Amino acid sequence: MVTKAEKQFAKNFNIDDLPDVPTGLPPHLKAQQTGVVSNNNAPLHTASAIYSGSYVSSLGVDDSVKLGNFYENFKVDVISLTKTDMEFDMIGIDAAFANAFRRILIAELPSMAIEKVLIAYNTSVIIDEVLAHRMGLIPIAADPRLFEYLSDDQANEKNTIVFKLHVKCPKNRPRLKVLTSDLKWLPNGSEFLRESGGSTSKPKTYTSFSCSQDSLPEFANNPITPCDLDILIAKLAPGQEIELEAHAVKGIGKTHAKWSPVGTAWYRMHPEVVLRGEVEDELAERLVKVCPQNVFDIEDMGKGRKRATVAQPRKCTLCQECVRDDDLVERVDLGSVRNHFIFNIESTGSLTPDVLFTEAVKILEAKCETVIADC
Repeated sequence: MVTKAEKQFAKNFNIDDLPDVPTGLPPHLKAQQTGVVSNNNAPLHTASAIYSGSYVSSLGVDDSVKLGNFYENFKVDVISLTKTDMEFDMIGIDAAFANAFRRILIAELPSMAIEKVLIAYNTSVIIDEVLAHRMGLIPIAADPRLFEYLSDDQANEKNTIVFKLHVKCPKNRPRLKVLTSDLKWLPNGSEFLRESGGSTSKPKTYTSFSCSQDSLPEFANNPITPCDLDILIAKLAPGQEIELEAHAVKGIGKTHAKWSPVGTAWYRMHPEVVLRGEVEDELAERLVKVCPQNVFDIEDMGKGRKRATVAQPRKCTLCQECVRDDDLVERVDLGSVRNHFIFNIESTGSLTPDVLFTEAVKILEAKCETVIADC
């Protein structure tokens, strides 16, 4: 017969209270939680677990998104930075956040690009539409934060940049290359006259500048030019000529790719390369030789012995060349760290990549504030 004390003990019994019961996730589940396994057929364990019930609560694992955990774990490490390229690590976030930054950089950050091309004369082999398209893709070295969006088709010094292109190839001369260096900034606005309604009306141009842009402090010592002065626009044969005006306005890549301020923005998970046991001597040399990215290196152990080490895991592209060898397939584990991303930004030149990333953070912050306000 079960006593009252035994009933009370059974009611309060919890197996997790026993001293020999392990806490936390078992090793195979821990590997699934923190990494992605690179398999010959397809990567494994790619799904994210960002909710509290993703694992048994009694194991003490809570994968839900919490602001405190984000503050504690998130960090950004800049690896390299130039005027046009930036590589940095984003650690402690889910792939959804990394992808949000990528999409904002490509489609939602504004820049200046040529939108309207007024062609007065074009005898080159490039037709007007193609010439205008090529002009639109020229990156402009102008800070879009200094300009407003064009509205009501009222082009003025606050929302429009005007360039002039007038090039002619003289007769009896070699073919002439028309480059972006031939584009001349018109700080006073358009010089092309609109058709007037009558002889007494004052001639009007295609812009309404109230002052010269080079008189403004932000442009006084910083003339506006294309980002690259060596971009080929067209080639002119002897006797051919191009005369046009190009009007650049502010826009975003979501409207047209010419307004995207980045050539590319991409990320990948940080590779994780692990050797199972010692890989020595001839097998070590074979492992080093088979890797095209020089991920592995040889360590001299003395007395003629050598062993392979993982010297540069960051360079691994998960090409799996090292595991195609039947003698190495059981000795190398390839995978990726789920919450560690290597991010690359390649700017077209209007803004430096670190500024672009900062502006992307501001846009994402504004989106979050909008969602919070609507809740």
